[in-house]
Amino acid sequence: MAVETIQGVTLVGGGAFAVQDLSLAMALAPVLVAADGGANALCAMGHIPNQVIGDMDSLDSALKRQLAGRLVSVPEQDSTDFDKCLRLIQAPFIIGLGFDGARLDHTLAAMTSLVWHGRARVVLLCAQDICFLAPPQISLDLSVGERVSLFPMTAVTGRSSGLHWPIDGLQFAPDSTIGTSNRAASAEVTLAFDAPGMLVLLERARLQQTVTQLAAGPDWL
Repeated sequence: MAVETIQGVTLVGGGAFAVQDLSLAMALAPVLVAADGGANALCAMGHIPNQVIGDMDSLDSALKRQLAGRLVSVPEQDSTDFDKCLRLIQAPFIIGLGFDGARLDHTLAAMTSLVWHGRARVVLLCAQDICFLAPPQISLDLSVGERVSLFPMTAVTGRSSGLHWPIDGLQFAPDSTIGTSNRAASAEVTLAFDAPGMLVLLERARLQQTVTQLAAGPDWL
């Protein structure tokens, strides 16, 4: 592993992100790692990442020299830099920034990587939501009426309590049944799934609760 830590990791990609979101993430996950070109924005903000992981095709040439001792080069082109980072980071949880935004293909690729790795302890902090791969089971304290969107990246089944539209008995798949715009019908929502493949999208205000629950709960690996 390139990064092994008992603390949370803030992982920054090359997409746009707000300075306030970086501060929010680092307050929960203080170990700072960049995915390739994510180091460009970090260094411009005065933040030096502990490690930079990727194929280094987007990293500024001056920074390659400045950060030489912190670079973990993975030159293969068959996976994204985010995918490379997930392979090489061992941490209680990861908060990802800069993996959504203007490039929809990059957003979809990051979501796909979550499923490939079965990494339910990775939360993408996006402009409007947080997004994570549902673990085998999770309980969330939410407000009644709060949005709980579920999007399957593959065929998957599960069970729920506390949702306005229960998911028990549904055969989810991206080309048939999806679960976007569901909502909490009670203050506690529980979700359980039979295999990795369901993405959960919640309000950004639930970031801290979510990473705490994911770090303490079961994962697919």
